[in-house]
Formats: sequence, C-alpha cells, structure tokens
Amino acid sequence: MTPSGAASEITPSGPAWELLVPAASAPARARGRALQAALREAVRTGRLAPGTRLPSSRELAADLGVSRGLVTEAYEQLTAEGYLRSDRGAGTWVGGAARAAHPRARDLAPRPAGARADFLPGTPDLSLFPRAAWAAAQRGVLAELPHRALGYPDPRGLPRLRTALAELLARRRGVVADPERVIVVSGVAQATTLLGLVLHARGVRAIGVEDPGSPEHGALYASAGLDAVPLPLDGEGLATGPLKESGVGAVVTTPAHQFPSGIAYSARRRTELLDWARSVDGLVVEDDYDGDFRYDRAPVGALQGLDPERVAYTGSVSKSLAPGLRLGWLLVPAALAEEVVERKRTMDLGNPVVDQALLARFVERGDYDRQLRRCQRAYRERRDTLVSALEEHFPGAEVSGIAAGLHVIAALPGRYGPPEYFLERTAAAGVAVRPLTDYGRTVERADVRLVLGYAHQSPARIRDGVRLMAQALRA
Repeated sequence: MTPSGAASEITPSGPAWELLVPAASAPARARGRALQAALREAVRTGRLAPGTRLPSSRELAADLGVSRGLVTEAYEQLTAEGYLRSDRGAGTWVGGAARAAHPRARDLAPRPAGARADFLPGTPDLSLFPRAAWAAAQRGVLAELPHRALGYPDPRGLPRLRTALAELLARRRGVVADPERVIVVSGVAQATTLLGLVLHARGVRAIGVEDPGSPEHGALYASAGLDAVPLPLDGEGLATGPLKESGVGAVVTTPAHQFPSGIAYSARRRTELLDWARSVDGLVVEDDYDGDFRYDRAPVGALQGLDPERVAYTGSVSKSLAPGLRLGWLLVPAALAEEVVERKRTMDLGNPVVDQALLARFVERGDYDRQLRRCQRAYRERRDTLVSALEEHFPGAEVSGIAAGLHVIAALPGRYGPPEYFLERTAAAGVAVRPLTDYGRTVERADVRLVLGYAHQSPARIRDGVRLMAQALRA
C-alpha cells in the first residue's frame, strides 16, 4: 500500500509525462522554471491526480535528459508550495491541496438568449461605432502623448478632457461647466455610486427615485447604503407633493427625457424641484442619459444650468459611442467636489489615460459632433419605422415618448390583453419585449403598455419584429 492508499505512477507513455517533455527542451537557463511550471500545471489541471506517485529524481532526470539537481529542485519547490508531498523513504506524491481549474472563462455580458426580435430598451446600434475615426484618433494620441502622461493621472481626469467636456456640455446641453468640477468616471453607474457614498458619509440615508424609472438607480444607491424611495410622476414630471412628504435628502431625475415615460419636465416643475432642494438643503441628481437625441422638438437644456450648486449632472458616451468604452462625466456642486474626488481617487486612482486623451481628441476635432449627427439620422429613421409598423399591425395603439430618445411607449388596445397573455405569446414567438410595469410600482397593470427600444435594430428587423408580435397574438 502507498501512503495515499492507491498507487498510480506516471510513466514515459502517460499523458502527464508528455507534458514535461517540452520543458526539458527549453533553453538551459529557463529549463528549471519550465519544468516547475509544467509540473505545477499538470497538477492544477488534474492531469496528475492527487495520490499519483512521481518517479524518483534520478529516474525522471534520466528519462528527460536533464540533470538530477534540476528535478530535485523542482520537487522541493512544488512540495514547499503544496502541490507535491514527500515522505522519507516512500517517494514523492501529488498532494491533495490543488483543484482542477476551469479551462474557460464565461461571458456574463447581458444579452437576450435566442430572441428572433429584440425590442429591449437601452442599447444603441454598436455597428455605428466610428471605428475608422476612433483608430485615427488613437494613432494621433499615441504619437503625441508625452511619456510622463502615462503615470497616475489626476483622479478627476486629464485636464485636456475635462476642458473639452466642459465646452461640449455647455454648448450642447446648456450646463454651467467649470473644468475644475468635471470628474471623468466609468459611466453613469460609477457617478451614481460616488454620489451615493458621499451622501451616505454626510448622513443622508434615503434618496428619491422616479417611479417608473431606471431599476439600476435603486440598486446602485442601495450598494452605497442608501434606501431608494420610489416617487410618482404626473404629466409634468416628478410630483413634488410626495417628494416633500418623503423626507429624502436627495432625488434622482431624468428631466430632459424621463426614463421610461419619455416626458420632458415642464418649466414649472423644474422650478418647483429646485425650490424643494433649496428649502431642505438637498441635492438633485440629473441623469442626462440620452440628452443629445432629439427629433421633433428643440433640445431641452439641462436642469443643472439653472442651479449648478443644487444639481449634480451626469452623462456618458454609452448611447452616443458604445457602453463598452466605460467613459462618462460627473459635474458636482462646489460643496461636494472635494469629497467626490477623494472617493474617486480611493476607488480606482482615475480612468485610463490613453482612453481619456483619445476622447478629448475626438471631441476637440469635431468627430464627436459628427457621430451624434450620424446616430440621430439613423435613430430617427428607425423610430419612424417602428411607429409605422405599430400603426399597421396594432391598429388603435397609442405611441408616446417619440420626440426624443431611443425607445417609445406603446399602449395597446384592451383586445390585445391581458398583459400576462400578451407577454406569454410574444415570448413563445421569440420576441423580446419589456412591459412598463417592470419599471415601477405605481404603473397601472391592467393595460398592455410596452417600452420598445429601436436604436439597435435595422428598419427591416423592426418591421419583422412587429409583424412577429402580431402573428403570435393571432395564433
């Protein structure tokens, strides 16, 4: 009997043995490290199972054509690390500490599984990403970026990018943008987390969120220790009566194009919202998630422009370029700036320098404005296609929120319900849709109301998808 109770020994013909042969052919100086790495990998992946007895150092050295000292050193090193164990007079064995590693990494990126048509909101058309212009900007940045710029950056972001963003946002969105208060972040999600952490440190324990609204807001603030309090909307925006009664110290809004209803806050409601913030020494967080996409009306300026000391403003390139870039911005009131910057510093020491310089160059040279115009033309055509297809296949449907953004709200006549039946039939047909009820507690659940995203679909696929929905219900 062996020390493990079951003896198995590697032999020159075994598969684990073959794993060591390339190591023996490595250059002399690297041969020892190569042999250790090969043995370590064989144990880690399970090719050398726990309890396997290894040849003596003399035998293995002779068979591999290497010095005995090389094998002895490898055995001793792996024994010290726990991969092998050695019993005096009984030889060297594979230990039981290591477990076989999974050979492949999973991809957990969100995507609908097997949908024939996808109307889920929130995704731009990634095929519109300006690869040629982006590559040209990257070459230019790498050629001109000084060596010292590759060190740890200002946690707020490169001064060049903060200046370019301040000018862009002032021109396009009407914000009051001091580059000293612009913080480059990894998208709106990081901006939300930073603000949540700072508010929590200041004693705020509850923050208001729109209902219906983005589900991510509540989850992100909860991770920072804040309770998300759902607050209802009316035809002008966030209802101020429930806001005043809620006792929250801050509120998250999407005033230029409310998500998901699509309404723009009225001028009166904007004033009332700021009056509330001043009266309670509170903060309004403005998520301008798609502020640049307007089709049938003039762009509505950012709320932040009315009172930059009461509004924190955030946005990103996720809809205009691609969410995978993980680049965004946060403009903060002066009273919060130092604390937010310190949180950003301790969180990640700043965003990648090359990516920041690249976006700065892209904005400075007008490429970003050209990209926005290109996307706006494409998305307007797709919106019109969706509205037309709904009129054709779902007579009597009421479509709202169409003047801006990347989705519409479609309220279908009662004959297409109840909602459970509609969703069951469309899912069975392979059509991915999301009901308005997924976005809030106060949404009426008796009618079929859908949040239909269209930006990521070609006009042809939009028409086919609506037709598939109609066919599913007729079946």
